[in-house]
Amino acid sequence: MPDLRAVAEISAAAAATDGVEPLDEATWLALRHPEQHEIDLVVTEHGFAVVLDGSLSVVVRPGSRRQGYAAALLDAVLPRHPGPLDAWSHGNHPGAAALAAHHGFDRVRDLWVMRRPARPAPAPHLPPGVTIRGYHPGDRDQLLRVNAAAFASHPEQGAMDSADLAARMAEPWFDADDLLVAVDPDGVLLGFHWTKVHSREVGEVYVVGVAPEGQGRGLGRLLTAEGLHHLAERGVDEVHLYVESDNAPAIAVYEKAGFTHTPADTHVMYARR
Repeated sequence: MPDLRAVAEISAAAAATDGVEPLDEATWLALRHPEQHEIDLVVTEHGFAVVLDGSLSVVVRPGSRRQGYAAALLDAVLPRHPGPLDAWSHGNHPGAAALAAHHGFDRVRDLWVMRRPARPAPAPHLPPGVTIRGYHPGDRDQLLRVNAAAFASHPEQGAMDSADLAARMAEPWFDADDLLVAVDPDGVLLGFHWTKVHSREVGEVYVVGVAPEGQGRGLGRLLTAEGLHHLAERGVDEVHLYVESDNAPAIAVYEKAGFTHTPADTHVMYARR
């Protein structure tokens, strides 16, 4: 396992300055479980670069920026990876856009962060026969089935398997009561809303998924409302979520629920094909 202490310290310094974490949850999970992934990690006193399963991340200490260290890190790793690569800019930094263009990466995807206050919300009225409850261990296979179907076209979430699920559930933040599932009278799982409590102040609409057989019944809206009700009861001040910028139906649901987006809350993926 790579020594992640320097990576964590540099990431924390960048997050404190930028107001956004430079590595996403999937990257941290992979770094903590390297036996399941292909990882090329370069760490210096000024920053680090990591290529993880074809995805590139570069983070430079705030005090070392604009001195060529990001370019040096790229020069260290890119020659070893001549094929296709993806790279995220968490926060849409102009410097990242310039580096991407210089190294032949194109902007291919925008991921929005949307936010709203965690004001008290009434519990939703459910369709007859549908129950929403907390996750039980016996729900695992059904949860994976619904997730795969609901996110079949999503490059990260749709690929979650039992090992990925177990890794997420082993994280300190996991609480089975925060993973809400909607089931019919026969116990068939129709959808789920996985909420996450980051701190006493911040909660997240982590994942909302609806099975094909549950669609057309307003379950996405109802599960979203139930999760917001749950997070408000947990006492957080703000709720945020991530959504693809071109997912108009989901954005419409979230806007009706009071979520808003600002240009600064945009994460950008670049790709070198």
